[in-house]
Amino acid sequence: MYKTVLIEQDARGVATMTLNRPEKHNAMSGEMLQELKLAAQQLALDDDVRVVVLTGAGKSFCAGGDLGWMQQQMQADAATRGAEARVLAEMLQILNTLPKPLIGAIQGNAFGGGVGMASVCDVAIGVDHLKMGLTETKLGLIPATIGPYVVARMGESRARRVFMSSRLFGAAEAVELGLLAKAVPAADLAAAVEAEVLPYMACAPGAVAAAKKLTRDLGPRLDDETIDMTIDALVSRWEGDEASEGIGAFFDKRKPRWQG
Repeated sequence: MYKTVLIEQDARGVATMTLNRPEKHNAMSGEMLQELKLAAQQLALDDDVRVVVLTGAGKSFCAGGDLGWMQQQMQADAATRGAEARVLAEMLQILNTLPKPLIGAIQGNAFGGGVGMASVCDVAIGVDHLKMGLTETKLGLIPATIGPYVVARMGESRARRVFMSSRLFGAAEAVELGLLAKAVPAADLAAAVEAEVLPYMACAPGAVAAAKKLTRDLGPRLDDETIDMTIDALVSRWEGDEASEGIGAFFDKRKPRWQG
């Protein structure tokens, strides 16, 4: 049904949604963003689905934005950039409010938007060799549309440690920051995820959905106004000189001017 996302469901009602562009390290293209949004909507409405596991195919969980997609954004106008950012924001919001438990099986590196996707999971478990990073500022951009979910997961004080510096960090620090609930050897990832899934099989699905909604209602505000603000902030950065220089330097394989 989808080209970039694979959905499988077992007899218990555990659906696994796999980012399926392993040759591109599951970088998010425009097509993948649309398919993730549709897949999330599908899972939200499927009464047979009790739990959703989110993972990636191949070595990486998600490398962030696809390079071709980024080049298209460089050439687009503000309205087009805003529309593309809104697809990402809406996809994340659907996953964040999914009326099912969402368990992240982070089987490899996660950068940029990949960190955002890990942040909307109710529980994210990663392999102990992975690297993560919010790498947007190296390109003159900001982690805008993913920002509300990243900050909600980490809290402002911990987010400040990694939100602006683009530095990479390992699994142990990701646990400390709150992005991952735990880090395990790759051979133990499936068992660790199953340990998170299994308790839900004894729970009333409606009560689980209501409890999840309550936690969101009690948590930080993540509403349409917040989403609009992040989209405007991202488009503003795309329109600026730093984004043009940073992304241009990346594709030209040179240092941007702020690196001397």
